Amino acid sequence: MAETIDRTGRQPGKPIELAIPLPNAPQTKIYIRLTISATSILLLLTTVFGGETATKPALGSFVYALPDRVNPGQTLCTQLYTYESSIDFTTRLAKLLARKCKIPVYVGNSMEFSSAGMGGTVEEEMAGFKAVVEVVMAEITWDCFCKIEDIIKGAVTERCSAVRAGYGGRHRRYHDLQPYKAGTQSLIDVDLTFLTSHKTSRVTEVGYSDAANIQQTENFNWAIRVVEIPLVSGSAMAWQPTDEALGQLAGCLRDSTDGHDKAKQKQAELMLAQAQNSPDINNYLTYLFTNPDVPPGLPYSEIQYHTVRAMASMALKNNIRTGYKTIPESSLALIRSTLPLALQDKHAQIRSYAGIVITEIIKRGGILAWPELLPHLIDLVGNASGNVTQVAQEGAMSALTKICEDNKQLLDNDYQGQRPLNVLIPKLIEFTQSPIPKVRTLALTSINEFIHQKPQAILVNLDVLLGHLFQLANDPVTDVRRQVCRAFVSIVEVRPDKVLPYIGGLVDYIIAQQKQTDYEDLACDAAEFWLSVGEHQELWKALTPYLDKIIPVLLDSMVYSEDDIADLGGVIDDAEEDDRAEDIKPTFARGKDARNFEGEAAENQNGDAYKKVAGGSDSDDLDEGEIDESDDEDDYNPEDQWNLRKCSAAALDVFATDFRGPVFESILPYLMTNLRHEDWPHREAAVLALGAVAEGCMDVVTPHLPDLVPYLISLLNDTEPLVRQITCWTLGRYSAWGVGLTDEADRARFFVPMMEGLLMKMLDRNKKVQEAGASAFAHLEEKAGPQLIPYCNPIIRQFVRCFDRYKEKNMFILYDCVQTLAEHVGPSLATPELIDLLMPALIHRWRKVSDQSRELFPLLECLSYVAAAFGTAFAPFSPDIFARCIKIIHQNLEDHALAATNPIYDSPDKDFLVTSLDLLSAIIQVLESAESAQLVSTAQPNFFELLTVCMEDPTSDVRQSSYALLGDCAKCVAPQLGPFLPNIMPVLLKQLNLAEVLEEQIENGFSVTNNACWSLGEIAIRHGKVLAPYIDQLLQRLVDILGNNKVPTSVNENAGIALGRLGLDNSEAMAPHLALYAAYFLNSMDSVDYTEEKVSAFIGFTMIVGRNPEAMESVLVHFFTSIAHYKHEFEFTTEHKVNLHTLFSQALTAYKSLIPDFDGFLNQLPAAEQQALRATYNL
Repeated sequence: MAETIDRTGRQPGKPIELAIPLPNAPQTKIYIRLTISATSILLLLTTVFGGETATKPALGSFVYALPDRVNPGQTLCTQLYTYESSIDFTTRLAKLLARKCKIPVYVGNSMEFSSAGMGGTVEEEMAGFKAVVEVVMAEITWDCFCKIEDIIKGAVTERCSAVRAGYGGRHRRYHDLQPYKAGTQSLIDVDLTFLTSHKTSRVTEVGYSDAANIQQTENFNWAIRVVEIPLVSGSAMAWQPTDEALGQLAGCLRDSTDGHDKAKQKQAELMLAQAQNSPDINNYLTYLFTNPDVPPGLPYSEIQYHTVRAMASMALKNNIRTGYKTIPESSLALIRSTLPLALQDKHAQIRSYAGIVITEIIKRGGILAWPELLPHLIDLVGNASGNVTQVAQEGAMSALTKICEDNKQLLDNDYQGQRPLNVLIPKLIEFTQSPIPKVRTLALTSINEFIHQKPQAILVNLDVLLGHLFQLANDPVTDVRRQVCRAFVSIVEVRPDKVLPYIGGLVDYIIAQQKQTDYEDLACDAAEFWLSVGEHQELWKALTPYLDKIIPVLLDSMVYSEDDIADLGGVIDDAEEDDRAEDIKPTFARGKDARNFEGEAAENQNGDAYKKVAGGSDSDDLDEGEIDESDDEDDYNPEDQWNLRKCSAAALDVFATDFRGPVFESILPYLMTNLRHEDWPHREAAVLALGAVAEGCMDVVTPHLPDLVPYLISLLNDTEPLVRQITCWTLGRYSAWGVGLTDEADRARFFVPMMEGLLMKMLDRNKKVQEAGASAFAHLEEKAGPQLIPYCNPIIRQFVRCFDRYKEKNMFILYDCVQTLAEHVGPSLATPELIDLLMPALIHRWRKVSDQSRELFPLLECLSYVAAAFGTAFAPFSPDIFARCIKIIHQNLEDHALAATNPIYDSPDKDFLVTSLDLLSAIIQVLESAESAQLVSTAQPNFFELLTVCMEDPTSDVRQSSYALLGDCAKCVAPQLGPFLPNIMPVLLKQLNLAEVLEEQIENGFSVTNNACWSLGEIAIRHGKVLAPYIDQLLQRLVDILGNNKVPTSVNENAGIALGRLGLDNSEAMAPHLALYAAYFLNSMDSVDYTEEKVSAFIGFTMIVGRNPEAMESVLVHFFTSIAHYKHEFEFTTEHKVNLHTLFSQALTAYKSLIPDFDGFLNQLPAAEQQALRATYNL
């Protein structure tokens, strides 16, 4: 290696290779490889003796060190690889360089001094240490000043030249150390005050000087940080805000929270949006957020400044979330260097926000974008230096927890053979023994994030974790015990066998925790254990000896407590009061499946007596001081919360399904005592218990129902609204029994009063009871189906009364009642009398509800079902409804485009698109072809142009409904669709490209791909010739779908049908490729019954086979088997007027002439298939 180096051509970030002689032993040379980047330093050292250049390096050590932001002047150090003779030298060197440079340093050292002049004495080692430090620091400092020189023009050029001249020129001989003897301090002492005029920038300016160029700013910050220019008091960072810009930004952040002055708030939001154009915006936000003291010149109290800091953190987090890749590296470096300081802030909320921003950086940039973060946080939590404050430990643990919550997959990814989770999980288990309660709680919280995913890091440590859980079971801190309960629940789900040996002790423990009613969250988490155990056969059977212990605890937990009753705020007759906005739950549209491959839609769940909403936020999981951004005190409704009462009822439901008779026998004495209890909370709980066991214990409850049902019907008139409410729910659960009665006298005695009672409760004087009555009646509608046809008139009349009296919230469930009735009685609803009753009420709502109201979602969905039930009778109402749907779609698309280009506009709700598209689809299907064609042709703006835009919408639900509508158009208005196919097909091809949509489709069940395949099949039936230019691409897309094991079988069916139908008009073009997809097609068709869809697909496929029969050699037995399963009596024909039986016969005749021993070949088929082929086709 040369002993000189020419710095002239050196490139930033490239390794610097140097050779220096060891003082007092010049024959021993130290070889240095130094890499300097904006965020870290990598230093590799080895020694060569007597001119050797190929000596194999000795085994060495590798150490990572970084400055301790919590304790300035200290460093944190991790020994990544150790070797006895070099580890001390390496550790001291890494820590010294990290402290001097104030950024992370990696040092690899395989130097060996044993062959030096004095045999490797301490003096020689110290001389080498000093020489390495001087040379490395000199190189770093020189590198920094060169970066400053590149950034700052004019006056800086002359001064940097003078500094560089003091180094003796650009060519330096490293055996001559004298020029470095002055060390770093001489450089720091240089008068650098001339730099201060270049240190600032303005947040309001779009333009930037050369000194603020993104890459240059990165280099400038790095240079200032290394040479310790004191531009910021107490900070090593070079960047400083201007007072004016800082004041403006702080004012905007403060005013953006001013709900009392909407004009000021809007102006602040506009100014904040404009400020996003500044490359320095994130620097300013970081400065405000991480600076604990009110900056000089800002006229804010500590409380006001705290609000500014909180808003700055939210803005910073959002900027990272939406534009991480556009943030300059210099800003990211500043953010990364200062955020850890906020973890020790005195305000818990600021510490929490710091963790949120840190997590967002990892989420957007990945683990490797901040490799030193996890070791640093682990060192802080574990108090590696011995002097980390409790606040800092809690802040670091909180950040770790957030990282675990939001980056589970990233942490378990493989990075060059290493998985962060393999290091993190043992550390988290270790932290569960921390003396700090908050750390113990959050460590368990973090572990619980991973258990259900079953990563290897959890599974190999599961026994250790169980041991720690048993130690923590009686922890004095309630939140710790909550997490212990949650951990047991998660372990049950992934490794029930690990829990089984301890089931007896766990039963006692869980019961004890569930009885902690003063801590309902703990009790509720404990009760979740029963739900989890009930899902596993090997575990729930083990609970049999303990039922007499468990069931009474569940029943006691189902009674409203005094606190519950107080939270409910009393019960009132409020039917005439208008709903508050916060009373109305968000309503979401459901994307339409053209071919529901998951079976029928989920049946109505009859309210939510103990329904747990997945993904609901748990405010108790928030850190101290952290604000749930979705939280609003006015939104709180205790009846909507998942709580101990509901969890216990759900557990009783699960046990009833598992154990059946024994559970009912266990609760029967309780029911007999409490159903007629004088205190309404006990009556209510007994009715809830009876409803909870309805499905699991129906057989054993049935003999008691002739006595129970009349009593329940009488409770519909209970003076307590909550009793009336739960009674509606329970009657709905037993409605299947009433529906199943066959004796007319029994139906008149039980079913009719049940139906009438629920209908009457739909107009109860209490709105909650109205809702429960409507929900229960919808459940009854599903169970009764066509049995309701004789009662449609009184049912519709009651619905119309409800339309007249309901407030907005209950209107939503009323729409569900109407559409459920329409779905289950179908065309029986399309009588003139019923149409004249129902449609005026629906049209009145249609005209009253604005285009921006969320009530449109259920209304449009309801009209879709009504249209399907009415059929052609819906024609008089179609033109106005169709036109308004087109208007809503057009306006929504325009608003979306406006919001995409102007941040001051809110993005529109895409559910308006979904429901409008679905209603258009329903109308097109039910009308006569000529009427549908007229509506489509006269729509303004153009119908198919709007549809094409919707097919490319980024929201999957919109695309799902769009492709369903496209398929319906292919079936019902094919002539009108044809001219637009050249624009539509490229969009359809893109959706079928799994390489682009696979990840998204996995998340939403391939619903969009399913509908796209189905619509392609419908287009192929009627416009096959138009698809000729796309055949090769379509084949590739469909083969990819059929061959991907992540795609559900039923989506494969639609893809297979589409592929077969393409052959109807394109068999010649598809024949050469037959061998590539024949097996896929036949496999996809095996599970499909012979319907018109399957027949048309086989017609197209068989036409392809006729053009290339030899390509079927490897799947011919499979093909013959499919032919054998086709029954001639189906006699399906397609629009091509080709009979499948005839085609099969021709194919078999052709193969009989091609195969020499045809009878021998047929003998490969099972006997039944042979017989079917010989008999049906005269073989």
